[in-house]
Amino acid sequence: MSVTVNSVIKGSPAYKAGVRPGDILISIDGNEITDVLDYRFYQNNSRLTLVYINSAGKEKTARVKKEEYAELGLEFETYLMDKKHSCLNKCIFCFIDQLPKGLRETLYFKDDDSRLSFLFGNYITLTNLTEHEIDRIINMHISPVNISVHTTNPELRVKMMSNKNAGKVLGLLDRFNSAGIKLNCQMVLVPGYNDGAELERTLSDLTALENAECIAAVPVGITGHREGLAELKPFDKEGAQAVLEIIDRFGEKCLEKYGSRRVYAADEFYILAQKELPEARHYEEFLQLENGVGLVPLLLSEALPAIDETEILLGEKRTISIATGEAAYPFITQIVDKLIKKWDNLECRVYAIKNNFFGGEITVAGLVTATDIFEQLKGENLGSELLIPSVMLRDGGDMFLDSVTLEELSQKLDVKITPVNNDGYELVEKILGKEEF
Repeated sequence: MSVTVNSVIKGSPAYKAGVRPGDILISIDGNEITDVLDYRFYQNNSRLTLVYINSAGKEKTARVKKEEYAELGLEFETYLMDKKHSCLNKCIFCFIDQLPKGLRETLYFKDDDSRLSFLFGNYITLTNLTEHEIDRIINMHISPVNISVHTTNPELRVKMMSNKNAGKVLGLLDRFNSAGIKLNCQMVLVPGYNDGAELERTLSDLTALENAECIAAVPVGITGHREGLAELKPFDKEGAQAVLEIIDRFGEKCLEKYGSRRVYAADEFYILAQKELPEARHYEEFLQLENGVGLVPLLLSEALPAIDETEILLGEKRTISIATGEAAYPFITQIVDKLIKKWDNLECRVYAIKNNFFGGEITVAGLVTATDIFEQLKGENLGSELLIPSVMLRDGGDMFLDSVTLEELSQKLDVKITPVNNDGYELVEKILGKEEF
């Protein structure tokens, strides 16, 4: 397979070598280029030999000199240089299958692409890896690989993922581990399926892998749109407590064996179990923040000291509001209460937005829509500014899951809306309306 060059940056090493838009890149230093991983890996050397076909259909060879790791300067039609690899599974807990109808088309696409795992931290199930891709991961030493394991019981994995190959590919865990590839493993836990004894089995298998550096459990998310899907139940208080007992036990074993805890539960489990969240240091390198593992402890560990450290003077009274998900509400309120105690001319009201759009048991901030924010905040005195977590918005920060833009919601509520990253210092800064940190 070869790839067509969409554009060439003027003055770049490739441009100087004679490569032009429309040319077809065949190989770099004799290595076939099929997609972005090949291109980014093989372009790093300071001296390169490119083979390409020009617009006249002639095969050409170009020798390039550049700084090591400097970009060649080629750009392609898509970032991956071909289409995303879609998921081949039909998992009983798949969140995309639980989306309501009428959302933008891109939200219904299920990716399961090893390249996205390496480039952007996406999680893959291993079920659609070709032998070429497996060899490439090992030969290029692409690490870490983020894997949605769910269970190491082959029969149960087939059942939960509705894919006959889901059990067979578990052997890749040992293969990658033996090759020294670091593994970040995720488990979506479903009551009655892969919790309890099955969770113990999975953790026993995964913690035996020297290079499984982070293993995290998240509770199944259940929306109100499961028509025609398997009947699942959410975790209750007792079920969440049982999961935490197993997670903590295996975490302690890893701490003793490896000097690292390695095994963690998502913040949601502690909230469901009505247990106090661990301190931020419990999470070490925070390797699975994107799965909600340690998000709240990290936020608190930054915001609360930031309040103590800053001596900002507000001057005139400041009145603002914050909208967040139900799960995060008590923790945001804790931060705001401390701020108000220190600055008596600050008025900040926190709103817990109930997720009526998705329904079910969805309480996380990242799935709150503009529709629910508007319906629940219209007519409220929101002050001069409404802060929202930036995770409510798609990449680019301009649109909610229900395809309402930030600007549209701001106009409907007649208030300035400011997204805030999961950063305690930034949150304090935005609440106070000052730049201090």
